[in-house]
Amino acid sequence: MSNLTAEETFVRLDNVTLEYQHEGQAVRAVEDVSLTVRRGEFVVVAGPSGCGKTTLLKVLAGLVVPGNGSASVGNVQVRGPQKNVGMAFQNPILLPWRKVMDNVLLPLEVVAPHKGRFRRHRSEYVAQARELLASVGLEGFDDRHPWQISGGQQQRASLCRALIHNPEILLLDEPFGALDAFTREELWQVLQALWMQRRFTVLLVTHDLREAVFLADTVYVMSTRPGRIVSRTAVDVPRPRTLEDTFSAQFTETYHEIRRQIGEVLGR
Repeated sequence: MSNLTAEETFVRLDNVTLEYQHEGQAVRAVEDVSLTVRRGEFVVVAGPSGCGKTTLLKVLAGLVVPGNGSASVGNVQVRGPQKNVGMAFQNPILLPWRKVMDNVLLPLEVVAPHKGRFRRHRSEYVAQARELLASVGLEGFDDRHPWQISGGQQQRASLCRALIHNPEILLLDEPFGALDAFTREELWQVLQALWMQRRFTVLLVTHDLREAVFLADTVYVMSTRPGRIVSRTAVDVPRPRTLEDTFSAQFTETYHEIRRQIGEVLGR
């Protein structure tokens, strides 16, 4: 469901179908899903609960293998866990015994090629982490434990951890879903600023359609389970986007079109 050429495509799902086993029964999570993403594009996948959105992220991260079809990143087929991927989830999952700085540095201790040089170049990595923390408003918080900072600050630290090893693609599974509305909107702006500065490729799963339109270049809508792609909408609201833009005619028109598409999926 895209007009991208092979040269323009960075992420590709081709006819992906995947089933889980649940209590001895096969449950088809996604069926015949195809989509393409260009390098540096910000893509949102929306749809009803249980439609397989998170499954697609797991396929791209190499955490699960589709029964049929294939996934590729950078023209390389995904066959196992990917080193060039950063991930963040609804729950920040920060290790409570590690301070913010040590949580952010964690991927560098386990992801090649950084893990081989981490000890010898720790000061260099710490400087990079401090710069990243400052860019999301956490300057001076690197010496605190997760339980000493707010939920919104924990999610900022989680974003930094996902980006510290300079991944080519960032996979986000409802990272702001558990936050209050004001904090959520603030983090939309933080994420947009990071993306505009670094231009990594993003796939974001969300139920929040305002969030989708605020952040995305392209929004894909999925059907109920088994999830299939049923529509693709380009978001043409100029960047950088502000919260005031969410009241503009262009923004609200796009929002209502995507909401209509999901309404059709749900039979409303």
